[in-house]
Amino acid sequence: MSVTSRNETKMLNKVPEVTIWFWIIKVLATTVGETAADFINSTLRLGLTGTSLVMGLMLGVFLVMQVRARAYVPWLYWATVVLISVVGTLASDNLVDNLKLPLTDATLLFGLALAVTFVCWHWREQTLSIREIVTRRKELFYWAAILFTFALGTAGGDLAAEGLNLGYATAAFSFALAIVMVILARYLLAANDVMAFWAAYILTRPLGASCGDLLSQSPADGGLGLGTMATSVVFLSVILALVVYLTATQRREPLLPAPAEVEVDQGVDFWSN
Repeated sequence: MSVTSRNETKMLNKVPEVTIWFWIIKVLATTVGETAADFINSTLRLGLTGTSLVMGLMLGVFLVMQVRARAYVPWLYWATVVLISVVGTLASDNLVDNLKLPLTDATLLFGLALAVTFVCWHWREQTLSIREIVTRRKELFYWAAILFTFALGTAGGDLAAEGLNLGYATAAFSFALAIVMVILARYLLAANDVMAFWAAYILTRPLGASCGDLLSQSPADGGLGLGTMATSVVFLSVILALVVYLTATQRREPLLPAPAEVEVDQGVDFWSN
């Protein structure tokens, strides 16, 4: 075994257990990604380009810290998720607002980018399971996929709510219904658990974005008028409380004792490991 391989097997799984808390924080983070991007862009008047540069730099710093860590660190992982959610939102907004790309084209573009990421990931690792994020290469594939799910979700959510004129409430309900269908397919029809996980992960992004817009936008625009700042602060506070709780109660062990015991066809339980 090479030195690199020996070092990589010492790394613990870098992704949290997929429990109900995982999904709650994920939805909250996606909502913050939508409202925080709008708050910094419009309320703080940094503009789309300025906001993209600042948030991109912050994501770069946290992503380096996350990748360099040898195990799952709750506050670091979820801070990275929140930042990548904001950057994913900004990536979509830049294409649509700055480059004037239609929402349909932006959705297709990010969908293609995500598909290519999945194909390359599976070709190199023979699995898309997040139970085995124990090397840096796997983690880089993971974060690339996460970025494109957020960008795709933003474009898809905007396409449904604004492009198709469904409105924020109807769009949120539609995506929630789609997630319920994924859950039913997983448990009643024995659908592949890895595919179910990623389908739900993708769908929670437009769900969170639609909920964020519904809460923050003015009544004239179909929202409840809470504002981007208030919505962001409330959701960030809940995320912080949950991360503190999980940090205090987490019990994590090495994922695999030796490379020979790896089973690459393991999936991901939908709600718990």
